[in-house]
Amino acid sequence: MAAAAPDDDINALAKGGRTNILGFLLRLAARLPFLFIAGRSYGPDLVGRFALAVVVVEFAAQLATLGLKRGLAQALSSAEDRPHAHVVWDAMTVAGVASAIASVILFVFPEILFPSGGVGPLERYLPLVVFTTAWTEISLAALAYRRNLRAAVTARAVLEPWTISIAAFVFSFVTKHEGLVLSYMLSMMVALAASLVPFVRSYGLPVGWRPHPGRLWDLARYNVPLAGADAIEWATRNVDRAILGYLFEPRVVGIYYMAVQVASLPGKLKTSFDPILGPVITHSLAIGDKAAVAHQVRQVGFWIITAQAGLALVGSIPGKAVMGVVGPQFVAGTAAMAFLLFAEVAASTGAVCESALVYVSRHVNLMISIGALAFQIALSFGLILLMRALDWPPNWQAAGPAVALLVAMGASSIVKSELLARLLGAPTRGWRWQLLAAAAAAVAVGTIFTSLPHRFEWAQLIIGVPVIAATYLFVLWKTAFDDEDKALLRRTPAPKVAAA
Repeated sequence: MAAAAPDDDINALAKGGRTNILGFLLRLAARLPFLFIAGRSYGPDLVGRFALAVVVVEFAAQLATLGLKRGLAQALSSAEDRPHAHVVWDAMTVAGVASAIASVILFVFPEILFPSGGVGPLERYLPLVVFTTAWTEISLAALAYRRNLRAAVTARAVLEPWTISIAAFVFSFVTKHEGLVLSYMLSMMVALAASLVPFVRSYGLPVGWRPHPGRLWDLARYNVPLAGADAIEWATRNVDRAILGYLFEPRVVGIYYMAVQVASLPGKLKTSFDPILGPVITHSLAIGDKAAVAHQVRQVGFWIITAQAGLALVGSIPGKAVMGVVGPQFVAGTAAMAFLLFAEVAASTGAVCESALVYVSRHVNLMISIGALAFQIALSFGLILLMRALDWPPNWQAAGPAVALLVAMGASSIVKSELLARLLGAPTRGWRWQLLAAAAAAVAVGTIFTSLPHRFEWAQLIIGVPVIAATYLFVLWKTAFDDEDKALLRRTPAPKVAAA
């Protein structure tokens, strides 16, 4: 494969980022109805029960993917003597075996998913989601390697969120007890179908392929550190629900879950670049161009920090109005939502650096991630217990894990950025000080709207949010954006990729 010019790499990243950011906006538009329906029709208790079940099954699916969501790009890049179709079907088989193990365990012990009991007859089949999620992730990763990002937008940003929103509405009239879980299961099956169809069209059926136990074992074993890094990254954003489920009643978990759902939407921006960032980085590493890797990480890091900081500001400044849309019972989660939004900003640098670290220093990266997770868990329990000792209200206590996540992710980002910079011999941090000026301007404008009387709360969302966002982006455009930054917003020709 011929070496790509630096501009081609940035154009490829910008093109892929635009495609997936469009998907993010579509997913946002489709996800908001689900939050509204879940909050208004099901209430915090059922939402909390659903949240605890989903956190377990998604963790199992994360493990079953065995790091191949990102590791598949490297496996395909190094597959010189085998057809790419055989490599991807190896990956599907490995994930299928791991999914079967996880699904059987959860099916035999449903109390792991539903600790409060009362498992519905159809809810018992929730473990099957492990299969659908793992195969969806690998199918989309394989398509992304061939620069097909439209499939991910269709599956993840259109069909999956709209299916869960519509199904939740329908099931609210049929079976509220199982409605949220059944809606989730249906949306995962639709996403799998939407990813498998283009996957088979691109790579074909496994003609001439035979599963070889030794080769499958080597693939799984090689990706264990990457699987661990993925699991740790996932756990950092979900262990808080498990902690709250252990210490609080489902109602508190439900309120926090809604705060997480609102705050986690900016986090999807980082994953918007994953499908294209992985192949670009592995290509640059294959030709030994470390400076290009650092440049790619730095550029994408700035794009993501910019977008996530903007979303954090427009979400947290009118925070009460935002949570009030979900339902008046969920306004108590406003503080948690604000901390979670800025935790995503703090995590963005580390997350982008990890996209390269998993290839150049996967074991050290894993150790850093484990240390950050342990620190986050310890700090979460410490803050909750301290606030209990001070007799603070339960809703304040429930914000403790969000504060812990913010602190842990900020520390992890600093460490990972410094490590990657040393390994590549070039700076990797995407932070620019002009972001502070843009944030200050946004806060100043936002304060005007949040100071309005309560009866004008609607103005905070309808008028305030667009004005806050426009102010923030205007300052950045004038002070921080250079030509490469603007590449994200302009149409560029697709880079030429050698055929497999």
